[in-house]
Amino acid sequence: MGTKLSPILVSKEISIQDLSGKKLAVDSFNMLYQFLTTVRQQDGSLLTNSRGKITSHMSGLFFRTTKMMRDNLKLAFVFDGVSPKLKKEERERRQEIKKDAETKYEEAIQKEDLELMRKYAGRTARLTSEMIEESKALIAALGMPIIQAPSEGEAQASYMVKKGDFYAVLSQDTDSLIFGSPKIVKNLSISGKKKFKAGFQTVLPELIDLGENLNHIGIDREQLIIVAILCGTDFNIGGIKGIGPKKAIDLVKKHGKDFGAVFKEVEWPFPYPWKEVYDTIYGVPVTDDYELKWSSIDEKAVYKIMVEDNEFQRERIENSIRELSRKQAQKGLGDFF
Repeated sequence: MGTKLSPILVSKEISIQDLSGKKLAVDSFNMLYQFLTTVRQQDGSLLTNSRGKITSHMSGLFFRTTKMMRDNLKLAFVFDGVSPKLKKEERERRQEIKKDAETKYEEAIQKEDLELMRKYAGRTARLTSEMIEESKALIAALGMPIIQAPSEGEAQASYMVKKGDFYAVLSQDTDSLIFGSPKIVKNLSISGKKKFKAGFQTVLPELIDLGENLNHIGIDREQLIIVAILCGTDFNIGGIKGIGPKKAIDLVKKHGKDFGAVFKEVEWPFPYPWKEVYDTIYGVPVTDDYELKWSSIDEKAVYKIMVEDNEFQRERIENSIRELSRKQAQKGLGDFF
């Protein structure tokens, strides 16, 4: 989902060491799309093997995940299930954006404009069912749990954090807050020195605490959902014209818990009632049918996936596995599994 809450949220920078030993529920689709968008060559094209098979997502997943494992983070990956019916329009909108970006990317290639090629290439990312299954195979080979959500992965991850199974949801989006996650960790999979237009900058992990933010803003979670709906979600794209987060907060505070009064004051442009969006967000299905079991690395399976199937250099994979095994031996297996 894509809420526009970031401008009103407070967060604090943390270090990797602050998360040592903690369990994090990964918003898997969010992370994989992030790798497909950012792990690219200089001209913006995706990494591929000799057969033309896309490998950007596998590169990011393996090297970033093993780094986090070496830092003693216990990750479990949550995958999306069946999307709510209201999300159909958003899926169609994203497909149109990708088609437009693909056209502009091809035009940039013809012009040999590297900057435009990089700009539009990242917007063409597509996560296929084959990529998803391959990613799951690697995650399992690395010994980490996989949780299949019945619907939205962020809702399932948030539910497990609320239960106390995990410390936080790991995602670049803030949508987990409206699903009730007490904590979100951002930037963990992209932390380090990154190149921006202004030059290189250090990107540090951030922690967003739901309770602190609700107290800071002066509203509760139900009101936060209304703020998100007013600004726009994947279930009502674009929200209410002319209303941003600050104005939305003012409206919610003005009417308190009388949400009907809030929407009487604005022009609702969608063919379905606001209450349907609210109920969809508040009632996304979740499940208790999952097992949280971490195990030792299946090195043979990792080498098959990364070296034989995706043609990564065996030495690089071996070095990462060797360093991870060394760290685990120092800590003791009980700290990892």
